[in-house]
Parts: sequence; structure tokens; C-alpha cells
Amino acid sequence: MALVSQAGPSYCIRTEIIRCKAGNHAGFSMTNNMEASKMKELCAGFLSLSCNSAKKAQMLHVDGPGVGCKRGHRVIVAASPPTDDAVLATEPLTRQDLIDYLASGCKPKTNWRIGTEHEKFGFEFGTLRPMKYEQIAELLNGIAERFDWEKVMEGDKIIGLKQGKQSISLEPGGQFELSGAPLETLHQTCAEVNSHLYQVKAVAEEMGIGFLGIGFQPKWGVKDIPVMPKGRYEIMRNYMPKVGTLGLDMMFRTCTVQVNLDFSSEDDMIRKFRAGLALQPIATALFANSPFTEGKPNGYLSMRSQIWTDTDNNRTGMLPFVFDDSFGFEQYVDYALDVPMYFVYRKKKYIDCTGMTFRDFLAGKLPCIPGELPTLNDWENHLTTIFPEVRLKRYLEMRGADGGPWRRLCALPAFWVGILYDEVSLQKVLDITADWTAEERQMLRNKVPKTGLKTPFRDGLLRHVAEDVVQLAKDGLERRGFKESGFLNEVAEVVRTGVTPAEKLLELYNGKWEQSVDPVFEELLY
Repeated sequence: MALVSQAGPSYCIRTEIIRCKAGNHAGFSMTNNMEASKMKELCAGFLSLSCNSAKKAQMLHVDGPGVGCKRGHRVIVAASPPTDDAVLATEPLTRQDLIDYLASGCKPKTNWRIGTEHEKFGFEFGTLRPMKYEQIAELLNGIAERFDWEKVMEGDKIIGLKQGKQSISLEPGGQFELSGAPLETLHQTCAEVNSHLYQVKAVAEEMGIGFLGIGFQPKWGVKDIPVMPKGRYEIMRNYMPKVGTLGLDMMFRTCTVQVNLDFSSEDDMIRKFRAGLALQPIATALFANSPFTEGKPNGYLSMRSQIWTDTDNNRTGMLPFVFDDSFGFEQYVDYALDVPMYFVYRKKKYIDCTGMTFRDFLAGKLPCIPGELPTLNDWENHLTTIFPEVRLKRYLEMRGADGGPWRRLCALPAFWVGILYDEVSLQKVLDITADWTAEERQMLRNKVPKTGLKTPFRDGLLRHVAEDVVQLAKDGLERRGFKESGFLNEVAEVVRTGVTPAEKLLELYNGKWEQSVDPVFEELLY
């Protein structure tokens, strides 16, 4: 197990907080032998404690190898979930601990980073069929051996790779995901994507495998998609049909690109969260790229986005409470405490806890593991099973865009960095959206998957708002001073013409492609 795991743009170490009686030391074992100097570096990286300015950070010191970072009576242990209950808390977690966990993501602007994730469909060149798990395993092993990645196993199955702060993982239907490292500039982000695609292609092409950049599987049904051997997906697959009609489509047939961004304080988090939610339908429209289902147009520009509207409404959506005056870390914790759980990970096994709540777990009343109390790793795992349009962890995830070709993988982080990492553009967005009602935001969320930039909004079209917003993103990037605004060319062209990527695909389908979706596998091949 790798000790450092990617956690978004901050990529803080995964942590377990253990309460100790004064004077006691909490020992722990390391799965990989990590030198004391590396451990010190990791511990120092966790110094962003709480956004509450009234809380003073206490001194952090390291007692040498084999001992965690101590802060008062707390010891921070590097871990990488899902982890077993290797270290047991001697005092139960409290609701305040969960709030403090989110608040520990706050960091000064100089430490803000960009973490980009994207998914893609692997397919056989000859048949266009999805990759089978055996092919994926061969591909992962090939990348690991040729390009020096560390293998991630579940039992005896390879399920991913790690290299530094990058990781490659598998979505339920074998969608191949790169979770990028925390990077300072969009040039680094685009170079990372480029390098990843080169490595994947180098191995995959020898196997007769290609990768498709699109938001929804255009040709094959759920029954045609292989299931990945990951325990958490088995639990989700059984649960999804109980809570919505499209959950299995979400799991097996969608691909996204998203960016994870930092905040400096609770107030900064709130402002970015609100701007992100208000503008998410615009991002969905600009990147709409999923108009086909099982070989035919499906009536939507972003079928991927539509699918989230009937996946599981307990854990998805536009989170209107984020716009309440009382909103902050505490309110998000209360929301997450009542989102039904999927699982708990113990003794290398996923235990089905579907329908139960973390609030019950906190009280030791979880029927699936009666009497057991949660760790922070359990909380961290639970937060990954909540799927709103913008998600809060120790950073914010922008989740509204369809997967797409290479240039759009660079454009999506550019769009959000230009808005959220520039104070002037962020304030202008908040001013523009300040009087949008919850009903208007929900209306955009509902209509954009079908009508994209042509969605009527107030006295015009959403396209007109999108033009202003893309200009604000461009201005924000220019003020950053890294010459990054060129990465917005893809979306600037979309707002200039008003034609989304999906509409271009539909035009090809009805014209040059003679109503066949097969050419899309060449058109959007990486």
C-alpha cells in the first residue's frame, strides 16, 4: 500500500487521527519503508489545520521514524484508504472532528494547486467492443513495467497504478481514469495529460486497443460492458436500481473530466462552492459531448449529465443549501452525515452498509457492523460516495463536464482556474449570479442536458451568459501571468459559434457518417 495517496489538489496525506492520553505515544507500522526525513516532509505538509482564524495552529514536531506527527494529544499517521482498521482510535470521533477534517483543507493561495481527473473508454479496434478486464489487466501491467508505475491490487487482481502523486484507476465498467498530481500551472496539467496518453497508447496500440474521449458509451448497452473486480462496485451495482432508474448507466457507461481546486478559508470555500454550482450548467453545456446511446441519437447533448438526474437523488444535485446564509463546513457535514452509506472497509473486505447513515455510525449504531465506531478513513471514503454537481472534500471538485478529446481535457481546468483562482473574476461571477433563484439554477440543471447553450434564460439564451463567463475565465487566466489563456480556445470557439461538441457530432452522424455511430470511435480517438 502506498503511504501517500492522491487527495485532490492539496494531495495531503491520507490521515488517521488518534487520540492518546497525555504522555502516551501511538506507534504504527509502515507498509513501505519510508525514511524519517520523508515522514517529516509528509507531516509538515499537513500543517493547514483549520480555516477558523480563531483557532491557532499548535506546534507540530516529529519524534523520529516510526512515530507520527504529534499535535497536542493527536498523532497524524500517513495512510491510504481504503485502509484496514490498523490503528484504532482510543476515543470516538465527534461531529467536530468531521468538520475539522474538511477545514484542514484550507491553505494559503501560494499553495493552491490544480488536480485534473479524466476518464476514457477503452475499446478493441477490430470490434469496437469495450475492453475486457483481462485486457485491462494486461494494459496496467504493461504500463507499470514499461513506465515504472507501482501496481495497486485488490486481492490478487490489479485494479490501478500509482506513480508519485498521480494514479490510474478503473471505474465500474473499465473506464480508465487518470487522477493527476497537484500542479501549479495549466501547462503542467496539459503536459501531464499528454504524457499519460502517450504511455497508455504505447502499450494499448500493441494490443489492438484504442481509447475514446466521449461522455457516454455511444454503441454498447449495459449488458455488453464488463464488470471490474472491485468490491465497492459490487455493492453499488446491487443498490443502484433501488434508488433510481439510471444508476447502472452512470456506473458503466459514463466518462467525465473534472478539476479539483483549493480554498484559503471557509469564506473562500463558500464563495467558490456557490460560483461552481451556479455555473455548473454552463460547463455542462460547453463540454456537452454525449449525444448517442446504443448506436442512435438519444435526444440529449449531454446524456451523461441527464443520467445524474435519476441516479440517486439522496446524493446528487445542485445542493440549494449551499446558498443559505448559514452555510459552511458544519452544514456540509450535516448533509453528508445523512446521505445513505454504501460500505465500510474492514479486514480487506467491503461490508455492505447501504441505506444506513454515517450519523448512525458515529453513534456506534451501524447494523452492518454493530458497536463499531468510524475512523477518519471511513469518513473520507464516505465523502467519495456523494455525487453532487460540486463536491466538497478538503478541496472542491467541479463535476459537471463530459469526457472529451485531449484539448478539452486541458480546457476544463482552464475554465475553472480562470474563474475560481482569480479574485476579480470570481467576484464578478458572484455578482452576475447573485440574484439567480434556486428555481432558476435547478431549471438550468434540468434543461441544459437537452438544449445546451440554446437553453432560454431570462431575456435571452444561456449562451449569452456563457460568453461573459468564458471572457471572465480568460481575463482571470491572463492575470495569473502564466500565459495560460490559450487553453480556453476550445471553449471560446463553442461560445462564439453557439455549437456544442455534441451538436457537431450529430451533424456528422446525419451527414458524413450516414447515421452510423461507428466513425465516432475514430473521430474522438486519443
